[in-house]
Amino acid sequence: MGKVVRLLPLTALLLLSLSSPVRAGLFEDDEARKAILDLRNRLTELENAYKGRSEQLSDQLTTAQRAGLDLAGQIEGLKSEIAKLRGQNEQLARDLAETQRKLTDLQQGLDARLRPLEPQKVSVDGKEFLADPDERRQFEAAMAQIRRGEFAEAVAGFNAFLKRYPSGGYVDAARFWLGNAQYGKRDYKDAIATFRGFVAASPEHPRAAEALLALANCQIELKDNKGARRSLEEVLKSYPGSEAARAAKERIAALR
Repeated sequence: MGKVVRLLPLTALLLLSLSSPVRAGLFEDDEARKAILDLRNRLTELENAYKGRSEQLSDQLTTAQRAGLDLAGQIEGLKSEIAKLRGQNEQLARDLAETQRKLTDLQQGLDARLRPLEPQKVSVDGKEFLADPDERRQFEAAMAQIRRGEFAEAVAGFNAFLKRYPSGGYVDAARFWLGNAQYGKRDYKDAIATFRGFVAASPEHPRAAEALLALANCQIELKDNKGARRSLEEVLKSYPGSEAARAAKERIAALR
């Protein structure tokens, strides 16, 4: 529009100069008309160019405004999506923490349930070993029957125990106390066989001398004094410094 403004005075000047009587003779009428037409055409071209450029700029501005609005909408959409994702992440974090807590509780509960099933360290007659909880309960149940004088039940209990756990750490103790339960039940022959098997299998056991002494007592109950003497003499020979050896001396003297 600035160029148009500058051209307008030029057109007016030309028109004035052509109309002036002083300069009328400088131009022929045809040349003047041609010049005027050229100027008008130029003016029209400039006006059209300006109009076209203005429309182009207007379109570009509209497009830019529309793009700006679209971008603003996208930004708002992204903000909303980010807020949504943030909320989901927070919920996932809470869910994860809750799951971890439940897993810890389950693990602790499982450990608590499994702990009674795990082998336990026990000590019997100076011997330490690991025993299954059921093995320990069954042995202690049979021992409790002996303490209560329930010898028949104890015999059944120890026999069942030895059948179920033939090679565990309780085997020697179970054989020894089985012999005692048989003695208490007055099954002297069975007790003799049990004590002999115990001593033969574990001659170094802390109760081996006591088992031989108990074997001799069974023989005495069966009126087998010769066999009892041999058993008592074996106690003196194999375990001379034991409490059983001192008792064996007294019983040998009594057999005379």
